[in-house]
Amino acid sequence: MMGFGMGMFGLGALVMIAFWVLVIGGGAWLVMTLVRGNQSSIPANPSQALTTAPTPLSNSTPLEILKTRFAKGEITKEQFEEMRRDLGL
Repeated sequence: MMGFGMGMFGLGALVMIAFWVLVIGGGAWLVMTLVRGNQSSIPANPSQALTTAPTPLSNSTPLEILKTRFAKGEITKEQFEEMRRDLGL
């Protein structure tokens, strides 16, 4: 006689299935996290890597930095003029 329960597909089988779902899901999550972490350092457009190279600012004067930011479009003309006046240039 089999008695009560579901026979072969009892609680033990459900626990085993849940365990493997967690193991496989955790592995997939880990792989996706590692892949996403490596992509953050790769530019979407390889040509941007050449055009957006950081400029050394240690030897630049404040006015040169302002001019560079204005030329790149980071600040507007009004912001450029206001910052230039604030610096006393």
